This record gives sequence, structure tokens and C-alpha cells, in this order.
Amino acid sequence: MEEQIDAQGLILTDTHTHIYYHQEAGTLDQQMQRCFANGVQRLFLPNVDVASIVPVLDTAAAYPTHCFPMLGLHPCSVQEDYLEALASIKAAIAKHKIYAIGEIGIDLYWDKSTLAIQQDAFAQQIEWAKEMGLPISIHCREAFDEVFEVLDQHKDERLFGVFHCFTGNVAQAQRAIALGFKLGIGGVVTFKKAGLDAVLKDIDLAHLVLETDAPYLAPVPFRGKENESSYLLYVAQKVADIYEKPLAEIAEVTTANSKALFSI
Repeated sequence: MEEQIDAQGLILTDTHTHIYYHQEAGTLDQQMQRCFANGVQRLFLPNVDVASIVPVLDTAAAYPTHCFPMLGLHPCSVQEDYLEALASIKAAIAKHKIYAIGEIGIDLYWDKSTLAIQQDAFAQQIEWAKEMGLPISIHCREAFDEVFEVLDQHKDERLFGVFHCFTGNVAQAQRAIALGFKLGIGGVVTFKKAGLDAVLKDIDLAHLVLETDAPYLAPVPFRGKENESSYLLYVAQKVADIYEKPLAEIAEVTTANSKALFSI
């Protein structure tokens, strides 16, 4: 049964969504209208490869006061031709206003054989972000140790960003925060057996931003279905329940955190 949540007056920020996938399907406007109805007013769009640069930029251009692009090479897109892909993405960054480098990182769930080139692509893009004064949006799947190893090699006062789809433990959360990162909290927080609710009880709300990672990882009560950014409202409500705070306060604080993160 879908819970009815009052979104009146809320300004929620989805710090990680692939809503641009709906551009070619012709359903983007309907998705955006459902976002607005649920108080989701600000959306940050990471690309994943060279082919997704144009849809990200076009979606941001179509909704310039609501959608904000970031560009990077997703670790699952790091293949033999990754240097050429990085060059193409860097060329696009030089021509367009973006708000973060992402999503970038390491993924050892799908392919461990590319670890070395994933690490190199990650390191190169961290340096781009530092040179440009931008945050990074980190994809980390079954690779916390490997991600932290790279971050430790590149850490300085210019390194900051967000651990997208954070699902780690308290120690990993604290280590990420100490390095200058926010934790991106999405639909997984609503999953009963995930244990993320227990982790968050030890983490100050000041370190969190909200996200959907749409069309993936739909929150309860939509688990198993295609996710969309409008469902961020359900993530926010779960976080409000965990912190025992009003939904309006969760929206206000996490959006303020996102403004500090992305400088907008």
C-alpha cells in the first residue's frame, strides 16, 4: 500500500539521478512534473560514459533551474579504450558548466579484472576535480578498501564530494566524513535488512544528502519496480523517522547540505 506523504512546501534535492534516461523515451516531462508534486525541486545528473554526455546536458538545458549536470566516467564503463573516453569527457567539461565530476570510483561487483585501469581513471578524475574546485561523486561497490586507498593517495584540502549510494558501516562512514565527504542516502535506507538505519543513528544529519539513483534502487513501497526521482520523498520520510525529526527539517537540512556540496 503506497503511503501518502504531504509534500506541501518542501524543497528536496536528489543529488544523484539518471532521470535523463527518460528524455529519449518521451516521458521526461511527466517524470519532472511528478518530482515537483513531491517537492523534489533540485536534481543532480551524473553521466556514466561518453554516450550519456549529450542526454545529461540536454536535460539540464531543458530544466535549467532544476537540473544540474556532472560529468565523469563510471567505473563500469572503464574498458580498454578508457583513455579515449576520458579525453572525450574532459573535452565536454571544458565547454560546459558542470557542478561535479561523477560518477566516478571503483566497482568490483561486476568486473574485478579491470581494477588497475579503474584505479587510474578514478585517480585522473579526482585530479580534474581538484584543479577545477569541484566535488566528486563516488560510485563504490564492493570496493571500500580500494576507494579509500586511492582517496588517501590524493587527499588534500581540495578533495571533497559525496559517497553516492552509501551502504557502508559506521567506521566507513566516519572515514568518508573525515576525508571531506557527504554520504548520499537513497532507497537502500528503506530496506529492512540493509542495516543502514542503524548506521545513521551514529551519524550527524549535517553529513547527509539524499538521492534516488533512479531508475535503480527504488525505495519501499516501490522496491523491485523502476525507481524515479519523485520517490525521493519516501527516502526523506524514512530518514525523518530514523532521526525522529519532522520531514520539513530533513528536507531543509539535506538541501542545505547539497547547496554547500555543489555550491548552488
